[in-house]
Amino acid sequence: MAASNYSLKVNRDLLDPKFESYRLSLDAIPTYNVELDAAVEEDKLKDTQYTLEHMRAFGMYNYLHLDPWYEDSVLFVDCKGRVLSLTVTLDSALGKPKEVYRISEEPGRSEDNLCSSLSLTSSTWAALSDGRGRLYLLRTGKRGDGLHTKWEPLFVEDTGEPFTILHSVSHVQAGVHIVEVLLLRIQKDPQEAAGSGYYVSLEWITVSNTAAHGQEKKYEVSKRRLLRGKSVPHYAAVEPQGKGLMVASEKPFIFTHVDGRPVELPEPEPMEVDKIEPIYFWQQTAEDITVCLRMPKGLTKEEVQFRLSSDDLSIGVQGFPPLLEGQLFASVDPEASAWIIKNEKSLEVTLQKRTEGPMWPELVMGDKRGEFVMSDEQAALIHERLTHLTSEDLNGNVDRDKPPCNSQELEDCDGYPEDSFTLAHFDEISLKPTQVVNLGGHQYLFTVDVDPSEMPCLCIRHDVDALFGSLVLISLGTCGSTSLRSMLSATFRHPSGTKKFLCCSPDHDFSYACLCECFRRTFFYRQPSPVETVLFNRKQGRQVGQVAKQQVASLESDKPILGFRATNERLFILTSTNLFVLKVNNN
Repeated sequence: MAASNYSLKVNRDLLDPKFESYRLSLDAIPTYNVELDAAVEEDKLKDTQYTLEHMRAFGMYNYLHLDPWYEDSVLFVDCKGRVLSLTVTLDSALGKPKEVYRISEEPGRSEDNLCSSLSLTSSTWAALSDGRGRLYLLRTGKRGDGLHTKWEPLFVEDTGEPFTILHSVSHVQAGVHIVEVLLLRIQKDPQEAAGSGYYVSLEWITVSNTAAHGQEKKYEVSKRRLLRGKSVPHYAAVEPQGKGLMVASEKPFIFTHVDGRPVELPEPEPMEVDKIEPIYFWQQTAEDITVCLRMPKGLTKEEVQFRLSSDDLSIGVQGFPPLLEGQLFASVDPEASAWIIKNEKSLEVTLQKRTEGPMWPELVMGDKRGEFVMSDEQAALIHERLTHLTSEDLNGNVDRDKPPCNSQELEDCDGYPEDSFTLAHFDEISLKPTQVVNLGGHQYLFTVDVDPSEMPCLCIRHDVDALFGSLVLISLGTCGSTSLRSMLSATFRHPSGTKKFLCCSPDHDFSYACLCECFRRTFFYRQPSPVETVLFNRKQGRQVGQVAKQQVASLESDKPILGFRATNERLFILTSTNLFVLKVNNN
């Protein structure tokens, strides 16, 4: 069965049209410092890890792990192989991070080794990688009791090649405890001559308790699945019950092996596709749009079913389903729009754009049954603008001594992605994508655990203007065989700029977002809140009821920032030698 294509519809009720800008606040953010006994195990890129995908996967790795089941509890791994945990109850009396597990030492360190990675599977389980290719499944007990009980390894396997853990979940099926773990590797492809020569591998491992009832627990791998792609996924997570996999990436992934056996994908049968005549034609200028829709001959105006709002359009014939219906690409002015019947067989609709200037790439979101007709003036203007890019000379470079650009010498980051940014759901049984959401034009920003019993939320950028852009937070529900439940749960804004890490508070109103640079500085952006004094907008002459505050904090450290995690009340920042705790909210 072919995958169903979806588009995300923005809930405009959550957008704040009155948002102006952030006001810089000089209020200090209390900052507390914990000095570490040993440095954080930092993995620096090797000479062989030179591609953009290596940088995305390992160079920008977040070494700090937030426990979503127990608030204000963070974990990390130091250079001694110790998994350390810090739980904050009183900021002014911070203790030292406590050791909960120690990775067994191995003689020497290979050039291919990676940093250790950790995924908190459930409230009592965790998955750990030693960076050398060994996977641990650990029973942690209740981590939030403050006792820092030592973790117990119940499953250890040497997979052969180093990896990082992207996600893990724990569930019970037919009375059997199962752990799902998703691993990431970047591997060399000896058969690929073009490009970087590397590909991205995702391994989805299912580990089950195979012991009989009453016997000592015994965990073994019950299933392995391999996926292959050409870009590191921005987001990858297993469904809570292990029924499917969600992957957001710039280039598609496909399943290649299951339990060591190649997956045979049926070759698509060649078929002749008849050209489908469009049911409507449309043109546009900077001010308006004209739509010509085919209608039954002899149609009267009483039989026309026409409904238009600022964001939605519906056109049809009385007694039949609508011929054209859906959300418009942008807002229009219903009062300035009109329709007429032409030649008793077509309906001509004129839509007045609410915002003059921007050209629409499509009329109705996701509707491909129409054809855009470019006017002669528009075609001539485009031709004129592109003339400087064409030349009858094969090498148009006026400097003959410099050779023309060779595309094979370009890095991955120099080229535009071949495939659009998509969010795909793969079914666990068929191994095929069942739902695909096109996220093209929406930059990925970060992932946040709002509800630990569900998949993490995905945050993307939406509607970028000169200085500010809205951040759209999408929570992903469980995906069935025919439906994809995704919704816009919150929006907030932040200025454009360079960043290393970005995150937000996981509370229900997402009270703040924050980003950090590679060194020292962190920027906070709070949701608008009522002002205590009377404040007026001088340009518009109106009173301002709410103000969104921006704050800046600077760490007393010259070490690079390696970890960055936010809770409802605190922000945790990890460097190689210190763990900083910033008190952001007082609840």
